[in-house]
Amino acid sequence: MKKLSLIIVSLLILVSCGKNNSVEKVIESGDLSEIRAKKANLSAQQSELSSQIAQLDAAIEKLDKNNDFTLVSVRKISDSLFKHYVELPGDVETKQNITIYPEYSGILIDVNVDEGDRVQKGQILARIDEGGLGSQLAQMEAQETLAKTTFERQQRLWEQNIGSEIQFLEAKTNYEAIQNSVNQMRSQLAKTVVRAPFSGVIDEIFTEQGEVVVPGQSRLFRLINLSNMYITAAVPESYLGKIEVGTEVMVEIGATGTSFTSTVKQVGNFVNPNNRTFEIQVAVPQNTEQIKPNLIATVGINDYTSENAIIIPENVIQKNSAGENVAYVVKKETDSTGVAERRILETGLNYDNAVEVLSGLQPGDLLITSGARSIQEGEQVEMDNRNATN
Repeated sequence: MKKLSLIIVSLLILVSCGKNNSVEKVIESGDLSEIRAKKANLSAQQSELSSQIAQLDAAIEKLDKNNDFTLVSVRKISDSLFKHYVELPGDVETKQNITIYPEYSGILIDVNVDEGDRVQKGQILARIDEGGLGSQLAQMEAQETLAKTTFERQQRLWEQNIGSEIQFLEAKTNYEAIQNSVNQMRSQLAKTVVRAPFSGVIDEIFTEQGEVVVPGQSRLFRLINLSNMYITAAVPESYLGKIEVGTEVMVEIGATGTSFTSTVKQVGNFVNPNNRTFEIQVAVPQNTEQIKPNLIATVGINDYTSENAIIIPENVIQKNSAGENVAYVVKKETDSTGVAERRILETGLNYDNAVEVLSGLQPGDLLITSGARSIQEGEQVEMDNRNATN
């Protein structure tokens, strides 16, 4: 409006100057007193025109009802679901991630797998030189057969009351002793065969064929099963009553860009006295090949849910001089105009730039979402229907 007034003033002055085109002549005359008189005359005309324009501005403002309206964007308040999450660091783990060691000393004579191979539980991975254990077992099994035959004969005689009891007991003891020796030898021989304790993937081979291996010292393979992974997180003890088995969890793994929703599958019963936390385990869905053990995860645990909540953007809330939370709504007068009304809010939890309002707003209210910083209570506003949300 002010810019328009200046333009009108300029035009009027130009018109005035056009009617009496003597400024150039006055300047050419070189008469200082005449030049000053001409300037004073024009200044008086300008002052008169400015006064008239001010009267016109006042009349325009009085007649133009939309002139004082501040343009704002609004959103209609409605009930919605609100979930709050507490975010904690976590680690990807699996109980089936082991290093396989030999149980028998000897030369590794056969390696049947390569790195990356998938193996089944009980599958033979490697063999160790038995050092003659097989021959010894064959001899002992022959002795076992003879001892068994002798024992059975003595048993039949004893049942017929033939022979002495000591002969029967000696045959029985000898047979049982040889049986135990054979079983021990078979167990010893079985240790020369390295088998997979569970199904999984051979992640790494540490010892090559032909090397001498020693129980408890020589690493053979790393076997990992990625089908039963989980995430552990340490939760502050203040959340003990809010988290239980089945609680919803959102997981993000930054290293792989992976995110998924899961649930708490186990809640620890022990509170660590050093940091006052308890441990939870979160299930990792199947077929997540990018997720590996020991990756760092961000765990968002749903600790609060409201079914019919009033949620507003965090950036529309202001603080008044008393430190109260304030937001503005529009009391409609027409389809596109209304009056700004200030509301004192009682707020709850906030998450992801959204705040739950406990009191101060009702479903159906037109919340000012843009332009609220520059308005006051009772100010007339015009709603930008292009950005309104019904």
